[in-house]
Amino acid sequence: MTVPFPARRRHLLLVAAAASLLAGTAQAQTAAFPNKPVTIFTAFAPGSGPDAVLRLVSEKLSKTWNQRVLVENRPGGGGFIAIDAVKTKPADGYTLLQLDSEHLAALPHLYKSRGFETLKTFEPAAILFRTPFMLAVAADSKFKTVADVVAAAKAAPGKVSYGSWGVGSPGHLGGEELQMRTGTEMQHVPYREVSQLFTSVGAGDVSWSFGSLPSSQGAFKAGKLRYIAIAAPKRIPQLPDVPTMAEAGGPAMDVNSFVVLVAPRGLPAAVRDKIHADVAKAVAEPDVQGRFNTFAFETLSWSPDEIGRQAAAKSKIYGELAKRKNISLE
Repeated sequence: MTVPFPARRRHLLLVAAAASLLAGTAQAQTAAFPNKPVTIFTAFAPGSGPDAVLRLVSEKLSKTWNQRVLVENRPGGGGFIAIDAVKTKPADGYTLLQLDSEHLAALPHLYKSRGFETLKTFEPAAILFRTPFMLAVAADSKFKTVADVVAAAKAAPGKVSYGSWGVGSPGHLGGEELQMRTGTEMQHVPYREVSQLFTSVGAGDVSWSFGSLPSSQGAFKAGKLRYIAIAAPKRIPQLPDVPTMAEAGGPAMDVNSFVVLVAPRGLPAAVRDKIHADVAKAVAEPDVQGRFNTFAFETLSWSPDEIGRQAAAKSKIYGELAKRKNISLE
């Protein structure tokens, strides 16, 4: 049936008015946010690299927003202590959560019985940084290249050991990927403390480990560790003499972790966009970039949607690795 012209005109006017109202509401949300303190929970311990960056960024946000931005550390429990503290909070931007890519992409595969998918409960709000991982051995190790590690593992399956800072960590899953790509079998040794891990690598208790620059540089600077490769597509300025995995005779691998801010799902788009833009502005500040340079953290310009796509890509890889060795934290 043809709608009479006056009725159609009224309908169009109503649609236009609704659109205008929605636009005005979005602008009001953006303008009003935040009008009270914001709390950012983090799954990382005080003094860690992600915590140090978050505290710097939170100071910048406090000035930009003219509101207190509080940091609450909730480490442990595979990330679930922090997750549980935030998941039932209102989706209004006043409670955010700092997680890494493994919390986003690996948890569903490590805790299958929980039926928990991080990005069905939370949505990305902003990217903070990405960190690459180096393959470290003891300073006096016989291994000079990744090819040496692979050859030894093929010659004696299960005898070459590697450490990590826990089951399901990037160090563990990166080691599983190296084995999968090279057809080798190595023994995984998980540690509860990062400092203990690199002390053991330096002492030769385990043959090697992946490690980020901030977590391993203490042992490296003390002359206990040697980096034989970086698991990235290219070398980094902080360690220009350290070759990539491929250059060191191994497979071309990209072992990294990225750190983000997420919010309970349902965050208004205007608030999400403001958080994203203001975090990007904070990260670009010279003192934050200086900290990034010290830690070899990489600045990224990912949108919230891109964060989701990158997490999905990691989830696919982690799912394959978890299934291959029946890796679980349950």
